[in-house]
Amino acid sequence: MGLLDGKVALITGGSRGIGAALVRRFADEGAAVAFTYRSSAHQADALVRAIEQAGGRARAYQSDAASYAQAEQLIQTVYGDWERVDVLVNNAGITDDTLLLRMKEEQWDRVVQTNLKSVFNLTRHIARNMMKARSGSMINISSIVGLTGNPGQANYAASKAGIFGFTKSIAKELGSRGIRCNAVAPGFIETEMTDQLDEKVREAYLQNIPLKRMGSADEVADLCVFLGSDRSTYITGQVISVCGGLSD
Repeated sequence: MGLLDGKVALITGGSRGIGAALVRRFADEGAAVAFTYRSSAHQADALVRAIEQAGGRARAYQSDAASYAQAEQLIQTVYGDWERVDVLVNNAGITDDTLLLRMKEEQWDRVVQTNLKSVFNLTRHIARNMMKARSGSMINISSIVGLTGNPGQANYAASKAGIFGFTKSIAKELGSRGIRCNAVAPGFIETEMTDQLDEKVREAYLQNIPLKRMGSADEVADLCVFLGSDRSTYITGQVISVCGGLSD
């Protein structure tokens, strides 16, 4: 028996990195998984095939979570295909780093649109369906940078910090309808993005991590599985870090 047997999950940005780990772990735990990708069709198709070959169920949808209209269409399509969604994981996100005085308006707008407005888009469009069902778990993937800040990432940090306030507000708005909403704040996780870090930068980060290592995407996914399962039914409005004890 998996922790998510019988549940349907929708995960945005699921074709690679933490998103792909989320898709795999949710499927491993018995969920039927709908996930989105924006441009990585080959990776998305390969992930679906791998899950199906392992006996799981998954379907990929090309959709830009930063688009209000596309998010609305996505929710309609997913409900048409699966009839319900029990767990929503807002994972879509990007970085576009530079110091504030070099940052262009487009860099700010693009990061905030993708990382923060996307969470509003999906939550807004799915909320009424979950309210009718009087159940649901919403999990918003933020970042430890939203708590600590980071030089050269003012746009990213602001977008991820905004998720915390949004999460706590939605938890209070929808809790009476049986809907939970929590945020997960990963620290430095081994992904394609962190693979690009200079070795000296990586070592500097490791010095601030009590566990002295990067985390894995599976370690983030394990927490999300718990939050999506019936083992966490009295947990809502929380920000939970997966960061190895990282301090600022």
